[in-house]
Amino acid sequence: MKKILLNAILLLGASSYAQTIKVNFLGRYTDGRDAACEISAYDYESKKLYITNAAADSIDIVDISDATSPVKVGQIDVLSYGGEVNSVVACGNGYIAAAIEANDKTDSGVVVFYDTAGNFVNSVTVGALPDMIAITHDGNKLLVANEGEPSDDYTVDPEGSVAIIDISGGIDNVSQSDVNILRLTGAPTNIPGSIRKPGVAWEKDLEPEYIAVSEDDSKAFVVCQESNVLLVIDIENETIESYTGLGFKDHSIPGNALDPSNRDSGIKIANWNVKGVYQPDAIDSYTVNGNTYVVSANEGDGRDYAGYSWETRIKNLDLDSTVFPNYVELQNDSNLGRLTTFTSDVIGDTNNDGFVEELYCYGARSFSIWDEEGNLVFDSGDDFENYIKDNHADWFNCNSGERAEFDERSDDKGPEPEGIVMGKLRDNYFVFIGLERQGGVMIYDITDPENPVFETYIEEFDEGTGIMTDIAPEGLTFISADDSHNGMNMLVIGNERSGTVSIYEIEDLFVGQEERTVSTEFSVYPNPAKDLLTVEIPNFSKNMQFDLSDALGKVIYSGNARSTHNQIDISELPKGMYFLTLKSTVSEFATETRKVIKE
Repeated sequence: MKKILLNAILLLGASSYAQTIKVNFLGRYTDGRDAACEISAYDYESKKLYITNAAADSIDIVDISDATSPVKVGQIDVLSYGGEVNSVVACGNGYIAAAIEANDKTDSGVVVFYDTAGNFVNSVTVGALPDMIAITHDGNKLLVANEGEPSDDYTVDPEGSVAIIDISGGIDNVSQSDVNILRLTGAPTNIPGSIRKPGVAWEKDLEPEYIAVSEDDSKAFVVCQESNVLLVIDIENETIESYTGLGFKDHSIPGNALDPSNRDSGIKIANWNVKGVYQPDAIDSYTVNGNTYVVSANEGDGRDYAGYSWETRIKNLDLDSTVFPNYVELQNDSNLGRLTTFTSDVIGDTNNDGFVEELYCYGARSFSIWDEEGNLVFDSGDDFENYIKDNHADWFNCNSGERAEFDERSDDKGPEPEGIVMGKLRDNYFVFIGLERQGGVMIYDITDPENPVFETYIEEFDEGTGIMTDIAPEGLTFISADDSHNGMNMLVIGNERSGTVSIYEIEDLFVGQEERTVSTEFSVYPNPAKDLLTVEIPNFSKNMQFDLSDALGKVIYSGNARSTHNQIDISELPKGMYFLTLKSTVSEFATETRKVIKE
């Protein structure tokens, strides 16, 4: 039996908090084969998604005019312009842009412009391995993270860079003179809190991975994942303002625990004397009370090539016996021995004596909020692993969404948060974090950057097979109600391993008072009630739906109105106060909410 889980719980140790959004599954796209749907872009005018499909070296064009039934209507073959397509963005006015790497990834890649029907329009050359493309909110500039990844034998290591493309004169008129490539030769010699391959210049070692643009388009934030560095770019002047190392997470502190082994016979989340290197993958940005913040999915990533690798396991390190007198026990596979770490030439051997004094691991198994200078404001600690343990233990730190591979990723990066995107409802900001190996998406209200609150978690799996339907969320796209063709807030999730793109509605449970009064009147009786509630709707419409919520705002029952008189069985509910809301499924407006007392 297939089951969709839409869960909401209170954060451990947090005060009572009413859930303010509801997640409704709308539809799913798959091309019916071993696809690798990763990044999607939404175009309002054409009502289409443009989805990078790494398996087919294409951009799939999917009509979502009916979001419950996505339909593939076209495909763009990118091989005429290079190798793999890594990212895509909607430019508006009938155009999209795609970042395509060269056949040899160490050569310069291209940004190719297409119209929304998939026809080639224009192209420009950017840096080596363009990995991510972003657009300013005013639509005037594109920014491209050119990762500059080395060849597998590590004999060729191109420079990383960030390209800024001025498209204000129109896509048809874009030329190479509109491209400004920012090189990273100005990086300071020493960047505290960073990671570096020994003997490599920063311009080669820094590999831009992901870009977030501030709401006012004044700054761009670029994360260089492997190096654990955040760049800040002045967009107007097209210059790099700063390089900041993001530092390390102390897993010995309460609230920062982790399960470091896949050979410990179960779930064992505990504090260890290990530091996590944040190494974010996706990032996004938002502004509250005039202050700009960056949110990050702290995946972690190593350099592991045929010609060079800095990955090993803690059991393979020579530990300083003075610092770690219990090193034999620590390096046991059931403790820290299996945990993937860095070779000692990179980090850990603080006095260069050949023995390791500090232990590190990849990623932070969390999401973080940083100020625009790169100072840590908030980290979700060990929330992710504890939530999965408490609610979906059979899938804890599983590999690629399979229950049969329970605990298999504990020695690597745990749930592996990779994708992230911001969304705004009312005056509240929400962040959506995709867990690549675990599967599923964590959702937090981060309106107060210092005190985020967990909202809900979404995933879908087949109980019979024990395999998730949507596996390895890679790219997340939030479409606000104001920007969507159907008036819904929508979350689009590209799932790399399952080759699916899932679409959810993010429903606001607490619309403004002026909205609650704009709809059909209804009555609820008896009130108080013991067993059955009758909901009477004088102006009945087949598009009416009602939700019953508890006193904390958690929706415990949803149903469609079937007639003028509807009944809800509340006999199994505990005594107390509840709230019944009637709304239209084709309108963003909800009725007044009625208070209900269960005797």
